[in-house]
Amino acid sequence: MNRKILGIPLWVPLVSAGFVVLLLVVSLLSNWGSVLNAGEDVLEFIFRPDQRVDEVVQCSESDGCVFVHSIIYSAVLLFVLLTGFAYTTLLERKFIAWFQQRVGPNRVGPGGLLQPLADGIKLIFKEDILPTQVNKVVYRLAPMIKVIPVLVVLAVIPLGPEIIVPWFDGNWYQVPLHLIDPGVGVLWILGITSLATYGVVLAGWSSSNKYSMLGGMRASAQMVSYELSMGITFAVPVLLAGSLSIGTIVQDQSGMFWNWYIFQNPLAAIILMIALIAETNRAPFDLPEAEQELTAGYMTEYSGMKFALFMMAEYLGMIGVSLIASSLFLGGYNDGFGLVDHIPILGPLVLTGKVVLLLIGFIWIRATLPRLRYDRLMMFGWKVMLPLSIIAVIWTAVAVIIGEELGSGAYIVFSGMMIVLLMAGSVFFLGRPQQDDTTDDVEDDPIITGERDGLGYALLMVLAGLAGIPFALYNATAPLVKLGYNLTIVPLLALLNIGENRDKVKQSIVSAAEYIAGPQDAADQPKLGSGD
Repeated sequence: MNRKILGIPLWVPLVSAGFVVLLLVVSLLSNWGSVLNAGEDVLEFIFRPDQRVDEVVQCSESDGCVFVHSIIYSAVLLFVLLTGFAYTTLLERKFIAWFQQRVGPNRVGPGGLLQPLADGIKLIFKEDILPTQVNKVVYRLAPMIKVIPVLVVLAVIPLGPEIIVPWFDGNWYQVPLHLIDPGVGVLWILGITSLATYGVVLAGWSSSNKYSMLGGMRASAQMVSYELSMGITFAVPVLLAGSLSIGTIVQDQSGMFWNWYIFQNPLAAIILMIALIAETNRAPFDLPEAEQELTAGYMTEYSGMKFALFMMAEYLGMIGVSLIASSLFLGGYNDGFGLVDHIPILGPLVLTGKVVLLLIGFIWIRATLPRLRYDRLMMFGWKVMLPLSIIAVIWTAVAVIIGEELGSGAYIVFSGMMIVLLMAGSVFFLGRPQQDDTTDDVEDDPIITGERDGLGYALLMVLAGLAGIPFALYNATAPLVKLGYNLTIVPLLALLNIGENRDKVKQSIVSAAEYIAGPQDAADQPKLGSGD
């Protein structure tokens, strides 16, 4: 008898719980020595207070601290992200309602604060429909492939400076507020963020739905268009800090707010923000899930918790790219006035405030800008973002060289000149043209009237003449090519098999002779081969 709890087969939660327990057991066994040391420290702290030692120890120098830190930090980060994802949906609904002069959700809980909980419960108990024609394995894996990279990429983002916390052994430990620092955090972000696109493409392919497939193809084409520009702009903070480590880049922006990289190269910061919006498939770059064109895009055939995973990946991606942009160009956890240097615990609060402001910017853009046309997005990525990103990197490279050779004063002067030129170019190229009061009548259009005056008509005639040159050359050279073929290639082929090609050789010689002699009367022409 297949027993169910709330419509879910009983074996599903049992297998899930067993898998979690197995992971915990394997983790404990692989770090058994660290677990014993931590337990011994707890017992000594409780029963032997005279053995407590008051000193600061680097967490990286203690295996027990590294193990405990990784477990606690991962659990806290996961809880904060899941809570942030839930309330980002509420933030979006509230702000869009405000933009549209509506009330928004206000029924569940005080002021609608429990609306994310109600939405989560609804999605958990939604029927999970599996279409008949799907590739079942890939169909189930695609949502996880979309979500996991979003979580993994945040492992290298420092949420604050190192803080000092006590432990049961009597020591104080200096603990970093990031999970890992591989030294190549920028490359880590570039590599991991690209993997999420595979989840979208596989979801579209495995659904056996034309709309889903079109959404997956759009996601891959969109990724190719903006990924190169995003990677190039990542080189700007690397050049400024001289390191690929995210922690080093954030520390280099400490102090006052003018040390933030957005003030040293605003062009790169703007391009990166546009590329990160496209990374999350948010409006105006939400082409893979365009409702008016593709129903729901790559999510058309998904329901229940699988659909919830895709939605969670989108909002977690918004939080993730906000953390990335804040760390690379907005000073990270630095407040811009030096307070975090003296009170390190303020770092996570400052970073949270920056993330919330960027999330509001995401929502504002969605509420005001229409979706770009598909070809316009491709054109914008290749013809606008890519050249501007190259200019931004060259700008930074030249500024760094000038600063190293001539000093920081020359660096500031050159950067200021580039910012002024950027603003002037923006006004010149992006300024809206003024419309004339008088409009041209269609009847006076030269295309309609056929008027042959002006430079446009002359250029058209020149192009037409150039286009006719290949045809004229073909008419002049075609007989010569045919003559050479009959006198050289055909006899050479006939030598290989003279018996079967005798008639063809005769005909080739006749054709060549007729071309050389020119037109004659048929009665005066010799009959070659008649005496055989």
